Amino acid sequence: MRQALLIVDVQPSFSPPTWLLRDIDRLLGHMPTVATVECHDEAITPFQAQLGWRPPERERSLIAADRQFVKHGYRPTDEVLNHLIRLVPERVLVCGIQTETCVLAAGFALFDLGLRPTLVTDLTVGSSLDPPGELGIRLWRHHFRHITTLAEVLGTSA
Repeated sequence: MRQALLIVDVQPSFSPPTWLLRDIDRLLGHMPTVATVECHDEAITPFQAQLGWRPPERERSLIAADRQFVKHGYRPTDEVLNHLIRLVPERVLVCGIQTETCVLAAGFALFDLGLRPTLVTDLTVGSSLDPPGELGIRLWRHHFRHITTLAEVLGTSA
């Protein structure tokens, strides 16, 4: 199956757990990989004005993905989505930070384009509201149905 992996906002300012970095790295080299990095530009997404919080203005991905794209806000940019379309995947695996917000927003964007978003449930963490990401996983299953695990993707039992 032709797959691509979208890695959402695994960046220093969000303090990802080391197991998440290690396990996402296990997928590198198995398929094309794309990472998003959330950076602040108040003129594009008014985080500070609306939430009193903002991501850093400059940031980098902690995963050595094939391509890295900056985004401002919750959803992936058109540049990210167009890149994924050009890869012609049968499905796009999604993992990363904030299952119930940025990861879910990526799912909606991919779904609307017919890219069959599939959440890798054990490669995602939620926000401070829901650290294990259980709410986001339930929402994903409800809206998009397709979920998997790292072991299933790698064809292993662990």
